[in-house]
Amino acid sequence: MAALSLAPRALYEEVAELLRQRIFSRELEPGSWIDELKIAETYGISRTPMREALKVLAAEGLVTMKVRRGAYVTEVSEKDQHDVYHLLSLLESDAAGVVASQASPEQLQELQALHQELAAAVGDREQFFAINERFHMHLLAIANNRWRDQMVADLRKVMKLNRHNSLFKSGRIAESLGEHQQLMDALLARDAAQAVAQMQRHFANGLEAAVVP
Repeated sequence: MAALSLAPRALYEEVAELLRQRIFSRELEPGSWIDELKIAETYGISRTPMREALKVLAAEGLVTMKVRRGAYVTEVSEKDQHDVYHLLSLLESDAAGVVASQASPEQLQELQALHQELAAAVGDREQFFAINERFHMHLLAIANNRWRDQMVADLRKVMKLNRHNSLFKSGRIAESLGEHQQLMDALLARDAAQAVAQMQRHFANGLEAAVVP
């Protein structure tokens, strides 16, 4: 692979993104050791930006640093999953209530358009996952709380480590779409309490799909 030439973004940020995508694609499996020297050589970079990139991923929870052993892709325990889904449920259900109460008609139509894209992607798991994430992040953007947005973004990175255990479970995509429809119904009806409840139900069912064999 040719040496990276990445500007104006800091080199370590570019390296972090490359590693992040390799982790999400499971090219780097949970629990696997990250060979810093080999990867730095492959990218044609020194170990300094490599180490800085690993610090970024460690702060996001995607990488675990072990004393005298190096960096490993984080393994998400069942408790970790419960904790992440619990926090996402709190944060995103609150955002759903805000959107139901305060979103403009145009903003609700944007969400409806994303929901329709989601419905059209039920036959493509990877596409469904991508649009699903866009829907959730757009809802958060409409709710307009940058601190909540940052927390959710970090939590969703950890959730992606085990995404194959939730949306990829047989039947879960159809269930998830139905939950999105009920959420959209509540949003369009300007029913904040119901929007909160439907988002909480969505995450509760997602967690069940992720942890139950």
